[in-house]
Amino acid sequence: MSANATLNAILRDAGAAYRDQHRMPTFQIKAMRAIEACRTSALGGHVDRCDHCGYERVQYNSCRNRHCPNCQGLVRKRWVHAREQELLPIPYFHVVFTLPAALRPIALVNQREIYNLLFHAASETLLQLGRDERHLGGQVGSIAVLHTWGQTMMDHPHLHCIVTGGGISNDDSRWTQPKKMTPKRDFFIHVNVISDLFKKKFLDYFKRQYHAGAFKWVGQIRYLQDKSAFQQLLDQLYAKKWVTYCKRPFGGPEQVIRYLGHYTHRVAISNGRIKSYEDGKVSFSWKDYRDGSKTKIMTLAVVEFIRRFLLHILPDNFYRIRYYGLLANRDRKTKLSRCRKLLGVVAAVESHELNNKKFDVLLLELCGVDIWRCPACQTGRMVRVKILQPITGLPP
Repeated sequence: MSANATLNAILRDAGAAYRDQHRMPTFQIKAMRAIEACRTSALGGHVDRCDHCGYERVQYNSCRNRHCPNCQGLVRKRWVHAREQELLPIPYFHVVFTLPAALRPIALVNQREIYNLLFHAASETLLQLGRDERHLGGQVGSIAVLHTWGQTMMDHPHLHCIVTGGGISNDDSRWTQPKKMTPKRDFFIHVNVISDLFKKKFLDYFKRQYHAGAFKWVGQIRYLQDKSAFQQLLDQLYAKKWVTYCKRPFGGPEQVIRYLGHYTHRVAISNGRIKSYEDGKVSFSWKDYRDGSKTKIMTLAVVEFIRRFLLHILPDNFYRIRYYGLLANRDRKTKLSRCRKLLGVVAAVESHELNNKKFDVLLLELCGVDIWRCPACQTGRMVRVKILQPITGLPP
């Protein structure tokens, strides 16, 4: 990998020119500038010196932007640690809801609105089918994680949902198991049933929002302002089979945690996938699932690479991880306590100290990294000797 082949370095080199040539929403500009400044003198930092050998190092502050590949590791580990304490001794399933290609141009212009509809329709589908006595007859819990990209960084909005393999019965008296679960089935509800209900719910909300004037119709989707054109799109979407799939249940709680850590805090492209950046072109690896999941290399002009990355910057204050049913934020602790009682299991001692611990303590406990041990002599302790202030008045 080239030394400058990181997303941060690429944006530092070509980001300003891109902004000069393209109109961009404010939230994209903010994210770009944060990533460009990450771990540079622009954000300030500190100087540490070893108390044994005198070795000095300069470390610059991180941007902490959720779209920055440098800044997700510790956040992910902290989040996974919290979820570990909530696991129940039951099967968990993986269900994925995908929006049809015809909706993707609309989603790019109306991210907040369309992605909210995706969360709303998918979560209602799982909760409603779970309540159905033919399938489970109780309330399930789910965690939904929004991904908006495919392997080549083109727009591909979909939700990864982790769903409990059981729930609290509708009369709140017992833990209920799936009615039709067999070793050969990937989920206790047939995928066609899930897909059909999800489609109907999404399009019903989509129509309501359209007539309420909630969407912007600009550029290539401007024609959908015409009601007859919109109705024609609806007819096509109703006639199409929507893609929803279910994976087999996880082997156990440990697999659930590994899955959570892999999916929840990902960004559109990691630095590890970027292989080179030279002569105005970026090369990165991708998996071609249509060709036996072979790893291939794609090369794009840097302008196109940046454009594709920006497709996946989410609006400010938009939550890409959401919780429903038994795992809903509002009364999660109470419902999980009820679940454990019905299952006859004792809850592990919950630790809330992690959220209040300092960065260095978290790194040591969660990652096994002692940032205060001298990297040169491996004996002394690093002592902070100077604070570097952030640089103000930087160019856009």
